[in-house]
Amino acid sequence: MAEASTHSRSVSLPDGDLTLTWAAVTHTGRRRDSNQDAVLAAYPLFIVADGMGGHIGGEIASASTVDRLRGLVDGHVSTKAIEKALARAVKDIASHPETTDDGTGTTVTGVFLDASQHVPHWVTLNIGDSRVYLVRDGVIDQITTDHSVVQELVAAGRLSPEEAENHPYGNVITRAVGPSDGVTPDYVRLDVVDGDRFVICSDGLTKELTDYGIQHFLAENADPADAVTAMLEAALENGGRDNVTIIVLDVAREGESGEPAEATEETAPAERTATEPLDASSTDEV
Repeated sequence: MAEASTHSRSVSLPDGDLTLTWAAVTHTGRRRDSNQDAVLAAYPLFIVADGMGGHIGGEIASASTVDRLRGLVDGHVSTKAIEKALARAVKDIASHPETTDDGTGTTVTGVFLDASQHVPHWVTLNIGDSRVYLVRDGVIDQITTDHSVVQELVAAGRLSPEEAENHPYGNVITRAVGPSDGVTPDYVRLDVVDGDRFVICSDGLTKELTDYGIQHFLAENADPADAVTAMLEAALENGGRDNVTIIVLDVAREGESGEPAEATEETAPAERTATEPLDASSTDEV
């Protein structure tokens, strides 16, 4: 069993300090020969990439993408910087002798803290069918929208969510970071709220656990390392049909007085804007 450890980081913001606590885990699963997932969990960027492609193509695609994004961690993370890193990853994948255009690529999904503006906020990003969930005030919400054939059928009303769970095209995604396509992620802007819990995961988790199952294990495990371990164990017990990668990120916010910040209009439920990607300039350096 993969071991997880909890990490913590204090961040000074204009309206008080923020404490972030997180843990990450990745596992091959019970039916795969190799792990084609890759993970990055380093402030301010938390990313899961799920590779696909014959031989080791998917492993190369996910690792190349995460390596390029890792290069942003010590600098300024913005939507523009992420898109430049993804463009470089596309070139890396295309230039590798063991990748081909036929089915090679990777999802990339995650969240970063943009503290460059007067009012800091989270930004989620997504290409593919890995997911970001947010648990706020006891309610779990899938923030990202899957780029998949099944999701398009659900959105068109041709498939119910229940039918989608076991659809034969469940693994077919419509967007990926690959050797031939340059893709722009969908972005969602979120307020920074005390008590929020993010889950970033590959579909190896969501194939085995429902949203309510994820919420159950979060409620049972306050420590992020305990939470990712419990979810991983459950996913493996339920079949472990794919590689499984999970990040749990907890947010604790204090006001200028040192007391937890009161909820205001700016700490309303997550604003969903995935259908209209954020203007990249809104999170660039000024």
